[in-house]
Amino acid sequence: MKYINEEKIYTQLSGAKSVSTQEIESILAKSVSLKRLELDEVAKLLSVEGQKSTSMLFDAASRVKNEIYGSRVVLFAPLYINNICSNYCAYCAFRADNKTIKRRKLNQEEISEQARVLLKMGHKRVLVVSSEPGGKEDADYYVDSIKTIYSARFNNNYIRRVNINCAPLSIDGFRKLKDAGIGTYQLFQETYHHKTYLQLHPKGPKSDPDNRIEAIERAFAAGIEDIGVGVLYGLYDYRFETLALLTHIACLEQKFGVGPHTISVPRIEPALGTEFFDSSRYKVSDLEFKKLVAIIRLAVPYTGIILSTRESPKMRDELFNLGVSQISAASRTSPGGYAEPGADKDTDSGGQFVLSDNRSLNDMVKLLIEKKSIPSFCAACYRKERTGKAFMSLAKPGNIKGKCSINALVTLKEYLDDFATGDVRSQGYALIDEVSKSLPEEDKKQLIPFLEEVSRGIRDKYV
Repeated sequence: MKYINEEKIYTQLSGAKSVSTQEIESILAKSVSLKRLELDEVAKLLSVEGQKSTSMLFDAASRVKNEIYGSRVVLFAPLYINNICSNYCAYCAFRADNKTIKRRKLNQEEISEQARVLLKMGHKRVLVVSSEPGGKEDADYYVDSIKTIYSARFNNNYIRRVNINCAPLSIDGFRKLKDAGIGTYQLFQETYHHKTYLQLHPKGPKSDPDNRIEAIERAFAAGIEDIGVGVLYGLYDYRFETLALLTHIACLEQKFGVGPHTISVPRIEPALGTEFFDSSRYKVSDLEFKKLVAIIRLAVPYTGIILSTRESPKMRDELFNLGVSQISAASRTSPGGYAEPGADKDTDSGGQFVLSDNRSLNDMVKLLIEKKSIPSFCAACYRKERTGKAFMSLAKPGNIKGKCSINALVTLKEYLDDFATGDVRSQGYALIDEVSKSLPEEDKKQLIPFLEEVSRGIRDKYV
């Protein structure tokens, strides 16, 4: 597989099996100072065992996340538009030969309806998700869908950022997405282990691992500056996958001068019509999962780490403190799922995988407030042209935090005024007041007028 030297990764992992506490402390001290970790150092962190070293690892990840982004956690919702697929991924309910799910490709009217349902919840950020059709690439359909979502309205509310997770496209196809105003293009390699990749993707356009990994390069070449990558943990050894992911990222940084805007950390879950989950030899335990999230935060401190509703409420709540900075809320994984009766639970037969966290957006906002985290619906950076290298220049040294805090507080007040229930509203106002008082004076001067404008009904102000 392109970029991935498997023998070198195995050597790095093998050489890190016996690491002293002093070495771990030294690596963690380096990461907390926001200095780049070498892959050999990451391999050593992947060998961490024991309560003391693990606790130090978790504490360092929490400190780095707070140093870069502060206490804000971004909220979004996935919007599935198509589950008709030409691939045969062994672990996925959307695979072409699965006869047990309902197939559906939404038209633009249906997509607009889905967007309005999300707006009524209070969402401002959407991740469009589509399966991979056979034949001609579907770039024009994606573009129409993005435009439809941006044009949807509910009262004074509209979606402010549309990201997309879709099949690899040509450079021309990616240019169309860029021109349509997408935020981040997201594509997971799934597994970086070549033999495993071929076994799990036997047929269909996804069966070519290099085409998939090269799609990131084509997106950059098309002018898309914010890219999201990820591994589906549970397909192969998590230590190998994490080091391979970071190897890929290092190559992107060297070639393009920029790394991923986001890294997603999905873990394999049961899916309708496949028994892969039950037979997987590489399931990642809860402790291992927490470790790898913390390690990714330390290894790529500037990135946004995304956690989906695949994970249980308990696990999601714990991972807020270990580096996760973006979460989905009130998710559905089937096309049209938000508009169906009983949409608070993923009980339909068209979903990609089984959801574990069915809490509402209001519930998630309440939880974050109670944890003294700021729920954020911010979509400022790409509209301020803080993308790619410009974003990295602020995020890497920790200079984006002030803007994140201001924008998070403004969007939280918008949500509280427009959508929150009474108790959440009062708790949220108290948090805004508490956090505002702790901001530097210059940030306060920017924030206070924005909050006053929100109180007067003005929306979508940002720095």
